[in-house]
Amino acid sequence: MAYCPYSRFPVGAAVLTADGTIITGCNVENASYGLTMCAERTAIQRAVAEGHRKFTAIAVACDIKDQFVGPCGACRQVLREFGSDWIVYLTKLDGSYKETSLNELLPLAFSPAHLGKD
Repeated sequence: MAYCPYSRFPVGAAVLTADGTIITGCNVENASYGLTMCAERTAIQRAVAEGHRKFTAIAVACDIKDQFVGPCGACRQVLREFGSDWIVYLTKLDGSYKETSLNELLPLAFSPAHLGKD
């Protein structure tokens, strides 16, 4: 359950690991806004803490009814740390979804390859 007393904008995310494990996350806000953690990054951090490093997809959900909402720029960059071949599902409460990719959401991304680490 998201902790969002300031924005009242709950977001949930679920990452799919290469071995089929699903790890969830939610946004956790802070009175010092810069310390707020998005749902996508919470899910990635939980997955990494559990030993996962390879991912295939992420689903992002919020309660906006009239449009799909994608990950913020910081979350896109964190996803890119773990590869470029992510499938990204943007979902709505009514069950509808839009499938896209991290490459579409973050073209020409900075990556570990730029540091000689990929």
